[in-house]
Amino acid sequence: MRTYTYTRIFFCTVLLSCMQACRSILGLPSEPGRSTMGEVTPSTAELKNLPLPKEKIVIGVYKFRDQTGQYKPSENGNNWSTAVPQGTTTILIKALEDSRWFIPIERENIANLLNERQIIRSTRQEYLKDADKNSQSLPPLLYAGILLEGGVISYDSNIMTGGLGARYFGIGASTQYRQDRVTIYLRAVSTLNGEILKTVYTSKTILSTSVNGSFFRYIDTERLLEAEVGLTQNEPVQLAVTEAIEKAVRSLVIEGIRDKIWGKASENLNGYQAMINEYNREQDQNIGRTVGNKFPENYRQKMAVFANIEAHKVKDDYVNPKMNVGGKLGLKYFISPNFSLEASGNYFSLENEGIIKRNFFIPELNLEYLLFPKYKFSPYLYAGLGAMFSKYSPQYKSQFGGGIEYMVGHNTSLRLSSQYDVGFKDNWEGLVNGKRKDQALRFALGISFYLGNQ
Repeated sequence: MRTYTYTRIFFCTVLLSCMQACRSILGLPSEPGRSTMGEVTPSTAELKNLPLPKEKIVIGVYKFRDQTGQYKPSENGNNWSTAVPQGTTTILIKALEDSRWFIPIERENIANLLNERQIIRSTRQEYLKDADKNSQSLPPLLYAGILLEGGVISYDSNIMTGGLGARYFGIGASTQYRQDRVTIYLRAVSTLNGEILKTVYTSKTILSTSVNGSFFRYIDTERLLEAEVGLTQNEPVQLAVTEAIEKAVRSLVIEGIRDKIWGKASENLNGYQAMINEYNREQDQNIGRTVGNKFPENYRQKMAVFANIEAHKVKDDYVNPKMNVGGKLGLKYFISPNFSLEASGNYFSLENEGIIKRNFFIPELNLEYLLFPKYKFSPYLYAGLGAMFSKYSPQYKSQFGGGIEYMVGHNTSLRLSSQYDVGFKDNWEGLVNGKRKDQALRFALGISFYLGNQ
């Protein structure tokens, strides 16, 4: 009994040591962190590297607020916390300062500023009029030639979600991700006549990921071993909003230079031409961009030829079915961007070890559905009919399957798929036994060539 107790104590100690080691490997926090300076985004460096203007522009921001009214999504009841930070005016003023193109002036809390100046005047009049007759009055406030308006106009949750997982005999792992998106509009307004000089629009995705692993196994009838590990990482919304605002400020500066709305500040246009050309190229690329930072193209043309190498296994009425290797060649014609007709011929072997072996030539006709025809990566599904020819009487079957396709070039793709075949009769091997029809399971790796792309 004492030995059993010591064994349990030793096992728990080893398990705790392994957990501590895993925590260090995964970089999990083990003690409170100290305060740090705020993180910078990739757009911060781009903003600070803008060429300097001839003279800075005085600019005012009264409010640049969250206009979405969006609350944080919650799985457990209501959540009254806002999804977007409420200090976006402060973030915008910091971005204007970092650009070195503008002199931001206080307008968000102008009442506080005016009140403090009134206190200064009253104090001087009351206590300093006899002490210093020559005291100067307060200098005038700066006034802005341009006002910035706009705000955070959209926060879209779960624009893309997905995951992947597997479990085998109590051991499993899974990963999940979610993408949200925040959208910024920023416009410059002339204080002389109220004209809207320029409007820019930027967006930023917000990524959340989760990785989990678990182990669940009975060691014997009375002992159960269970372990879990997980890691979740959420991109801070504040940093996403900051990056979108900084991108908007940079776009506003460059478009203002290009369209000559900054006046004397950007008179030397030749010095900014390289930056303007780069920005124009980015705008051209952005024309074809869709939600999720995807750039769809017409990768797939009307016709394609393909070849597969297959591993297949037949479930018939004999025992000990054997895995064999075969191949497939075919032609595909797209009747629409998503649907195609596929005609193919393949070599197929039916074998039960030590009992029977038959080889078949199988023509097939399938209707295929491609989920994302304009993207490099796309899942697909298909179904159809086929015939099996050998030296015996022909057999007929139906098949269905699916897989994934990835375009490795403008006319070449790699495919990974699986297919399930079901016979109309139970005599592929020449034996009828039971009610279940003969069946086959196939796994294929293939390559396709699309005709017509340069």
